[in-house]
Amino acid sequence: MLENEVIRLRAVEPEDLDRLYAWENDPQLWTVGNTRNPYSRFVLKQYILNSEKDIYETHQLRLMIVSVKTGETVGTVDLFDFDIHNSRVALGLYVDIAFQKNGYAREALHLVEKYVFNFLQLNQLYCHISESNTASHHMFEKEGYEASGFLKNWIKTPQGFENIIVFQQFRDKFLIEQR
Repeated sequence: MLENEVIRLRAVEPEDLDRLYAWENDPQLWTVGNTRNPYSRFVLKQYILNSEKDIYETHQLRLMIVSVKTGETVGTVDLFDFDIHNSRVALGLYVDIAFQKNGYAREALHLVEKYVFNFLQLNQLYCHISESNTASHHMFEKEGYEASGFLKNWIKTPQGFENIIVFQQFRDKFLIEQR
């Protein structure tokens, strides 16, 4: 379920510390997440040690995206704000700039959809994408996601406030498309 011919999604391992340290401490990425300050190696080590906990317990899950061909870790998938009652989870998807434009994000999206809709059997997968991130807009639209909301001046960037577009995919639509 978490692997295809292009990528494999796997749990976070202690060997990921340096890569996570670099990604989590890149100020250019902070505006798309909720990071406001750097993470120490100690904090990231603790995070990795606690990552074996179940998504039902922590309400989040991070998976590493690994290229099947090269074995390199190319990015991450984050499931967060897991809401059991309302049967939904938010998605964060990151592919390192050195590995972009190879289809890794799309493949990771396909695998995580199978996990969320077939295994967890949730009703909804959603993500917030900044208005300026047109590459992500195109990918999510092409993959059948619905642009269903607009959050004005939602994130503060060095250039000022930026709008967010909410994209959603629903289990029933996903299952129909899989037939």
